[in-house]
Amino acid sequence: MLKRALLTVLGLILVLVLVLVGRAVTATSLQPEVVPLTVPPVDADVAASRLAQAVRFPTIAAAEGQTFEPAPFVAYHEWVDVTFPAVRDGLLKEVVAGHSLLYTWKGMDPSLPPLLLLAHQDVVPVEESTLADWEVPPFDGVVQDGWVWGRGTMDDKVSMVAILEAVEGLWSSGFQPKRNVLLAFGHDEEVAGAGAKAMAELLGKRGVKPQLVLDEGLAVTHGIVPGLTKPAALVGLAEKGYLSVELTVEGEGGHSSMPPPHTAVGVLAEAVTRLEANPVPARMDGPLRDMLVTLAPEMGFANKLVFRNLWLLGGVVQGQLEASYSTNASIRTTTAVTMFQGGVKANVLPQEAKAVVNFRIFPGETREDVLRHVEATVADDRIKLRPMGGIAGDPPPISTMESEGWRVLTSTVRQSFPDAVVAPGMSVGATDARRYAGLSDSIYRFSPLRLHKETGDTGRIHGTNERVSVENYGEAVRFYGQLITNAAGE
Repeated sequence: MLKRALLTVLGLILVLVLVLVGRAVTATSLQPEVVPLTVPPVDADVAASRLAQAVRFPTIAAAEGQTFEPAPFVAYHEWVDVTFPAVRDGLLKEVVAGHSLLYTWKGMDPSLPPLLLLAHQDVVPVEESTLADWEVPPFDGVVQDGWVWGRGTMDDKVSMVAILEAVEGLWSSGFQPKRNVLLAFGHDEEVAGAGAKAMAELLGKRGVKPQLVLDEGLAVTHGIVPGLTKPAALVGLAEKGYLSVELTVEGEGGHSSMPPPHTAVGVLAEAVTRLEANPVPARMDGPLRDMLVTLAPEMGFANKLVFRNLWLLGGVVQGQLEASYSTNASIRTTTAVTMFQGGVKANVLPQEAKAVVNFRIFPGETREDVLRHVEATVADDRIKLRPMGGIAGDPPPISTMESEGWRVLTSTVRQSFPDAVVAPGMSVGATDARRYAGLSDSIYRFSPLRLHKETGDTGRIHGTNERVSVENYGEAVRFYGQLITNAAGE
């Protein structure tokens, strides 16, 4: 009897192994078959010199409570008009919400769903203390050693100016789109996205339903995806939501020589410690799972074995992803205690203590879900919770991978970066794309930039020594030209 049971167990194990191995060895590539680029090569040096000029305008959006300086935006708009005369003369230009720009390139059949390309004009400020660390001053706009240096060369003037270059080139060559091509350039993405919101509302009132919406987001990564020897061109299907929660504790105050068991600061410290120790549960679904499934056939046997069998080995993968800050952010709503204040003097008991906890919300969850988690985890009536406003919002819906827009975009990415593997992904940061959620189910986030792990390129975004190579910028211009041709050509 025992022998028969052991044989049964061994048989089941053998069957399981055969299933796992079989799924791995039969994995076939999911990469789209494409033809070579059809748009002509770009004079990258000339294009790069214009991007450098754009960098010289310090178009810094002002957060709430700060003074907005309109002059750099006005000057930048004038520069765009002079630098891209075909765009100026051939497209309808509208100024929305003060400084956002909406262009319409009318197609031969305006009844077709349009192509909508997004980018933003504004850049983040540069901290005074970091200026000495910049190899080239951040707003000098210099091309040096094969790189365009300066704030905005990665986020996100690079996309805006590359789009304008592509449109200028296509117009000059006599290209006429069959569908409308819309360009929407917000002016305050880094602080609020009010410009994008206004443009989205305007398009919504006009009944515009784009075939494809593309904004900044993920990129062509080199050496960043473990187990993949090729570059990975990741296209964001979704992005996270955003919520900050303020926690407040009131204390009795008094002299520190006669303290209670827990001061207001102590009570609050325990609460944020509980939140850090008990994050929102991880999820191995959505865009992350789609990414792993798509990349699996392009990997070695071991990774292929794991990623093709997530139904059984998903827990192992989750554990590996949780071990790194960056990959942990791809599988859950993240919890970050970002502000903590309380007390006015070393020998005075604090009468009030406050903390702010920032959550980046995983698609499929909501702000209400996060608040319930905070309440249940804190579980202390002495602590008042207040959701903060500003850019708070639920995650937008996950975009489809079954639309013509997805097919056109991923084929264009593959054409433009033939050395890379194209796969879906998720942006962990917020973009203007979320403002357009009601207009289309085909909203994607991809920047045609090459990010290399060994040179720390991801840390340059919003950081020190932001730059893009002249060669890569030429690729970016050609990518947008090809995308417009594929989406709106005959």
